[in-house]
Order: sequence, then C-alpha cells, then structure tokens
Amino acid sequence: MMFNLVLISPEIPPNTGNVGRSILAAGGKLHLVKPLGFKLDDYHLRRAGLDYWEDIDLTVWESLDDIVAQVPAERLHFFSTRGKHRYDRHQYRSGDWFLFGNESRGIDPEVLALHADRTFHIPMSNLAVRSLNLSSSAAVVLFEALRQNGFGAPGGAA
Repeated sequence: MMFNLVLISPEIPPNTGNVGRSILAAGGKLHLVKPLGFKLDDYHLRRAGLDYWEDIDLTVWESLDDIVAQVPAERLHFFSTRGKHRYDRHQYRSGDWFLFGNESRGIDPEVLALHADRTFHIPMSNLAVRSLNLSSSAAVVLFEALRQNGFGAPGGAA
C-alpha cells in the first residue's frame, strides 16, 4: 500500500521536513511542486526530517499541471479549508494522491474549481482559526487513509 503526498509550492522548510518524515513512516512518496520557498539542502528542512530525509522517496515537479496530466483524475484528492467534502467521508485507496497548497495561500481557487468534486476539508470546531498547520493537515489525512486500509498490515492488524 502506498500513498502520494503532494505539497504545492511549499514555503516553510520545517513543515516540509515534518511531512517528509510522516510519508516515510507511512511507506509513501513525497512530491514537491515548484516553485519551492527554500532549497532542498536547507538546514531547517533536514532538521525537521531528522536523519530520515535521505531515505524519503522524493520527486520534484515543475508544475501542478504536470501531475494532473499524468495521474488519473479519480486518484487526485485536493485538500483545502474550501474543500467541498469532509476528508473522513471518502474511501481512499493505495496509489491515491493527496494534494495540499502552500502555507500562505493554500491551493489556487481556480484549481479547486476545476476539481470541485475531488476537494476535501478537515472540519474544525473553532472557526476563528483559519486553518490547521500544513504538516498537521497532511498527517491527519495520511493516517486516515492508512486507518481505512488497515495500516497496510495483512488483515488490518497493527
């Protein structure tokens, strides 16, 4: 079982490092879409990823359009506070792609409109909070997908 986690133009190195560590723990693949707000050899990125950064299965893409052109639409899941569906009410499958926007702008509203039926949100009780931290959101979604799929263990055993 494998999931793909995509960060679109991430800006904060520690968030990307944390996401990298989570996707490595889950046995998935990390994808970064340019432009990046940091260099891949950034100290803070590697610090957040601890000594695991070199083990992360990483692909860097020139644009989101490149991913959309290569991945079947039904495998793409866009996560935003403006998502149409609750993230936990969808059934995820191995090979799915989870796309998250950057820390300051999220996913472009035009992209969300183009993929409206494939957009999801994480509900929050306190609406005074604009959004969750990027790495927290990615972990919530990733581990919900793993939970739904028995954490990859035969028979769902932990």
